Amino acid sequence: MNHKLHLWRTLVASVCLAMPLMSQAQAPAQAQPVGYVKTVTGEAWVNTAGARLSAQPGTAVLLGSQLKTAKGATMGVAFKDNTLMSFGPDTELTVDEFVYAPAQGQLLLGTRLSRGSLNYVSGVIAKLRPDAVTVKTPAGIIGVRGTQFVARVEEAQ
Repeated sequence: MNHKLHLWRTLVASVCLAMPLMSQAQAPAQAQPVGYVKTVTGEAWVNTAGARLSAQPGTAVLLGSQLKTAKGATMGVAFKDNTLMSFGPDTELTVDEFVYAPAQGQLLLGTRLSRGSLNYVSGVIAKLRPDAVTVKTPAGIIGVRGTQFVARVEEAQ
């Protein structure tokens, strides 16, 4: 009888230990940052999935994040591939696409500049595959072929 009781306890303990691991495997993967805020002057925000965070150095930028600066504010962001973006006052940019897996040949950076100003400095994605980087604006799409550019989107009059 003791042998069966010991086996039963071992089985129950194994199942109890495995349950948290099984639930983690089935849970959706946490979103990984595609970049981080490096500098901020004035008021700026990172809006992701309905959550609005006050931007400060170290704030994570995720796929789908909307980056905003107030009037008189600036913000600088560094992406995982070393792309640098600086935003002037009253700017709004959304990170629509970001894939950085150079070993697998998967490179993509797509953003949407709705208003304001952007100073862009190329990182690894643009250097390895320039056609993989785009910045959409209300007037058209900027295809990155160089290492740096400045763009400004003004309000329609």
